[in-house]
Amino acid sequence: MTRRYWNINLEEMLEAGVHFGHGTRKWNPKMAPYISAKRKGIHITNLTRTSRFLSEACDLVFDAASKGKQFLIVGTKNKAADSVAWAAIKARCHCVNKKWLGGMLTNWSTTETRLHKFRDLRMEQKTGRLNRLPKRDAAMVKRQLFRLQTYLGGIKYMTGLPDIVIIVDQHEEYTVLRECITLGIPTICLIDTNCDPDLADISIPANDDAISSIRLILNKLVFAICEGRSSYIKNP
Repeated sequence: MTRRYWNINLEEMLEAGVHFGHGTRKWNPKMAPYISAKRKGIHITNLTRTSRFLSEACDLVFDAASKGKQFLIVGTKNKAADSVAWAAIKARCHCVNKKWLGGMLTNWSTTETRLHKFRDLRMEQKTGRLNRLPKRDAAMVKRQLFRLQTYLGGIKYMTGLPDIVIIVDQHEEYTVLRECITLGIPTICLIDTNCDPDLADISIPANDDAISSIRLILNKLVFAICEGRSSYIKNP
């Protein structure tokens, strides 16, 4: 994996609040090497280490994108949802930002069936076929379509398992992480001071509650993916 310069600025991370961890009572002792201090009952993350792991993650996604690999970004809590959707659009990735349906990856055949149903209903809606149904039936189909759009809208074009999964908040998305581990899918995980850094392939110690922190981390990864995709297009 080629090492590159990603302009990861410590001052920028400070301004975004990346260094703020959880309260000192709410921590995982495995995070000790990634914590630099305690301040007013809050752990402070060592941003030098954050910078190092974020740089490694950028190298990984750049190399993967330059080979045409596919990414899935997952972050379903309210503070992460908008940033995840933005990142997925910007980097042309798949995403889940509302609710993770258990087995979405480990039971891919079922997910695939739902996606086919979703695409069929979307086509019926576009062609106006739903308008020709009785009102009651049309209302039921529209409710089903709304539900599918909410939970599967971000992966509607996904035709197989992703090559790399980027996860925002290990605690919130633990089910996703376990599915990836089961399937051997490489993971990049944004982890706060209450997480286990050993579970993901690359763990990035950072504040997973502040929107500014989440967006900064995703922004760096998105930039690396876009750079990699550009390289792939130039050298197919």
